[in-house]
Amino acid sequence: MDKSEARFIEKAMNAIADPCRLSILQEISRKGAVCCGDVQGLTGLSQPTCSHHIKLLCDSKLLDCRKEGRNHFFTLNKINFKKVSLFIDRFHQ
Repeated sequence: MDKSEARFIEKAMNAIADPCRLSILQEISRKGAVCCGDVQGLTGLSQPTCSHHIKLLCDSKLLDCRKEGRNHFFTLNKINFKKVSLFIDRFHQ
């Protein structure tokens, strides 16, 4: 594993480890896509706090964002989740 791959895995695992971010990821997995307002309703956190968690998930490359008008919709980056899954799979083979 090269340094960029290791850094990606480290950031992704840190992002997933937070209970709020994990619940956000689970909700996106169920719904397919969410906007920041959906995340606020799910978590009960303030809008700035939700934005912070979403930013960390985007920075870790686990979420993709698309803009529609004034709204941003977030979806799982399934290619990068596959990379995390393949990394974890190494430990039980």
